[in-house]
Amino acid sequence: MISIELEPQLGTEEFVDVLRRSTLAERRPVDDIDRIAGMLRHADLIVTARIEGKLVGVSRAITDFHYCTYLSDLAVDVAFQRQGIGRELVRRTHDAAGLGTSLILLAAPNARTYYPQIGFEPHDSCWILRDK
Repeated sequence: MISIELEPQLGTEEFVDVLRRSTLAERRPVDDIDRIAGMLRHADLIVTARIEGKLVGVSRAITDFHYCTYLSDLAVDVAFQRQGIGRELVRRTHDAAGLGTSLILLAAPNARTYYPQIGFEPHDSCWILRDK
């Protein structure tokens, strides 16, 4: 049984662990615990997926609750992928942010083909100014 809930107090260790098990850790500062803690503390929405208490997925988003929601992280443990967990995390995140908001995200290279399958449209004018 999968439990999907808003979990604003998600701990850094659990978050890093699921990032590692999802391969998203390759693109996140998982060795900088203070930075990870700040990412969690300042997120507007954290939605988790648990099976028998074990964290198997997480969605972390920043939103104004009226116009746009940036889906910063969508991570599902590789062992639990292809079971609809990611789709449900996205749905619950969008519900919590408000269906009047647009969901925006940058896809991990290996996930580029996943997002169109769950309703996302590509956008050709995204720009990034990388952290220093």
